[in-house]
Amino acid sequence: MKASPLVDIKKELKTLSSNEIQEICLKLIRFKKENKELLTYLLFYAHHEDDYILSVKTYIDEAFETINTNSYFYIKKSVRKILKNIKKFARYSQKKETEVELLLYFCKKLKDFKPSIKNNTTLFILYSNQLKLAKKTIATFHEDLQYDYNLLIQELQF
Repeated sequence: MKASPLVDIKKELKTLSSNEIQEICLKLIRFKKENKELLTYLLFYAHHEDDYILSVKTYIDEAFETINTNSYFYIKKSVRKILKNIKKFARYSQKKETEVELLLYFCKKLKDFKPSIKNNTTLFILYSNQLKLAKKTIATFHEDLQYDYNLLIQELQF
């Protein structure tokens, strides 16, 4: 089955009643976890971005606490999973400020992590790449925001 273009879907949605749209939404959230997460963001956090950032930071804290530190293999695997979820959460928001905020928080947690990421090349490169990505995104912000975020980045550099 080929997916219909967005224009056709919009036209079809306009013809449906609110109850029918509600039924479709409920079917969507039963189908895939990401759909449920996105709908949760849209309903509860879209107008409260600070609360959303705080909830994702709480997730990051909990995820870093559960990392198995027996070997760097497990650490790398867990850190990649955390980063993948952060990117997904940032994509829900579609706000660059939220993305930068989450990336910098991730980098802060990774820098403070024990055992140190300096001892593992892969983790250090992953850390450096996320800082570069944050810098690149920050360059598009207003000058005042750039200054504030650049101060945070200077603290995070080894």
